[in-house]
Amino acid sequence: MTAAVRRWNHPVSAWAPPLDGDALRTVLEKVRQWQPLDIDGLLDDIAAVLDDVPPPEENVEELAGRLRGHLVRLVTVAVAAGAEQDITAVRLLDQARTRHAEDLPGDHRRAVGQLRRMGWTASELLDRLVATRCLREVV
Repeated sequence: MTAAVRRWNHPVSAWAPPLDGDALRTVLEKVRQWQPLDIDGLLDDIAAVLDDVPPPEENVEELAGRLRGHLVRLVTVAVAAGAEQDITAVRLLDQARTRHAEDLPGDHRRAVGQLRRMGWTASELLDRLVATRCLREVV
């Protein structure tokens, strides 16, 4: 014996996309530009600038660019995860924003000093994000 199937008699409105075409293109462009937080790369760059041996002069600009990118991604993670509720995290976020905005000095010795400050800030912020459970523990 088969059961009778009930028909759907309720009106259903037509589906409408949540965004218009321009907004969808903007979202798509942002997704294409997105770069995930590369913890291994971050730790390698921190190690390179905090090592006893300073990075060679020809690597300073490249390291500065990568560290700036790491700082931006760490700040983004912190803000998205609500780390601004933590006083220490707020201080580190301010430092990260300041370090990101600073121009690299022309003198190699001063540039290395700035790289080390950027690396130290990135390291401390990473540790704080793990401590506040904004990120999983880094192994």
